[in-house]
Amino acid sequence: MSWDSLRALLVDRYEELKRRLARRLGSSDLASEALQETWLRLQRPGEPGVLNRPDAYLFRVALNVAADRRDAERRRLALSEVEMLRHLDDDELDPERFTESRSEIATLARALDELSPRCRAIFIAARLDEIPHKAIAARYGISTRMVERELKRALEHCSERLGRISPSRFGSPPSEPST
Repeated sequence: MSWDSLRALLVDRYEELKRRLARRLGSSDLASEALQETWLRLQRPGEPGVLNRPDAYLFRVALNVAADRRDAERRRLALSEVEMLRHLDDDELDPERFTESRSEIATLARALDELSPRCRAIFIAARLDEIPHKAIAARYGISTRMVERELKRALEHCSERLGRISPSRFGSPPSEPST
């Protein structure tokens, strides 16, 4: 099977794949976006190798794309708090909030210092310098998946240090004791 034949299969089965994805993901828009990005991921040189079930392969690629998009969206929301803290004017804060914000920024700075040098550099390149993951991967000689793992590790570490532990990583919060 070739990438061309996989793209042709994606075109032929687009509506069916979109319906299945929309049911699985709960969103027709997310399904469409995932299939569009799947098409782009199939624009590669070489051959994909032997695929016993090309339909299943396309569906899995689209599910992975959708999962990556959702993860990226969650990270952006968490980082919006950091960005908000970075851009607040001192005049906008009352003294108590100002002290609290400074403390959070200091905690974040310490958390970043606790990361490995590569993890910290990848985090800063991706989140502050807004360098695309592909360019970061090329810079460090690693895969884009490894860049994403390093970013996830950095975000989870910073969230933990700031007391914003992600339930997806650390399990659900403990239930209240019965009285």
